[in-house]
Amino acid sequence: MTRKLFISVVDDNLSVRESLTELLRGFGFYAEAFPSAETYLASGALSQTECLILDMAIPGMGGLGLRRELKRRGLDTPIILMTADMGDEERRRIMTKYEVVACLVKPFETAPLLEAISAVVLLLATRASLRKS
Repeated sequence: MTRKLFISVVDDNLSVRESLTELLRGFGFYAEAFPSAETYLASGALSQTECLILDMAIPGMGGLGLRRELKRRGLDTPIILMTADMGDEERRRIMTKYEVVACLVKPFETAPLLEAISAVVLLLATRASLRKS
């Protein structure tokens, strides 16, 4: 990765937040973590986030509720969803309906996460290129 991406992690599980944030920082990304969708929405990170790693099953408005709220606010932040249990067909449906970059099933290895982040970097580069033309 040549670009130092700002990644926000939203997950209600403290150990997931801490380990994922530490991993991302170890790979050279800026990373911040939040325990809920509401906390994230109230943070200053909202305008800085270039990639959102989001647990689907967080209390409160939930991961997909947060996705809808971001769309309502006109924000098209690339999202990588995390879920504890979901079949391939359901993941494809969610990815299409909510326009997310990837849907990772917990626990997941580092390689699929980095592949998803690479897809986000490519998406952001494509968007920037289209804005220039």
